Amino acid sequence: QVQLVESGGGLVQPGGSLRLSCAASGIILRIDDMGWYRQAPGKQRELVATISGGGGATYVDSVKGRFTISRYNAKNTVYLQMNSLKPEDTAVYLCNADTLARDGCYFGRKPLWGRGTQVTVSS
Repeated sequence: QVQLVESGGGLVQPGGSLRLSCAASGIILRIDDMGWYRQAPGKQRELVATISGGGGATYVDSVKGRFTISRYNAKNTVYLQMNSLKPEDTAVYLCNADTLARDGCYFGRKPLWGRGTQVTVSS
């Protein structure tokens, strides 16, 4: 089964740091764009950061200078380093990957979503 699994969330005080990880598993031939989204209670899902297969990154304005997205292709893993965290960063963080994979009898492009990891920024 092809899937994404996030880890690294938790409770942190304002100004603190967390590092999220998201690993893809299964029969995956290639991963193109990977990204992190977040969803706070009562709000729409928001794209936080993306990274291309070549390493090019984009960020939503509210996290620029504080968050860094990176990837380790050999382990099909994407990371989100979050520094100077603020209470408004509190949300469930989900990762996404655009893959070329085999899943059962299916072979082809397969967008994947993780189940999410909770990040809470509070004193």
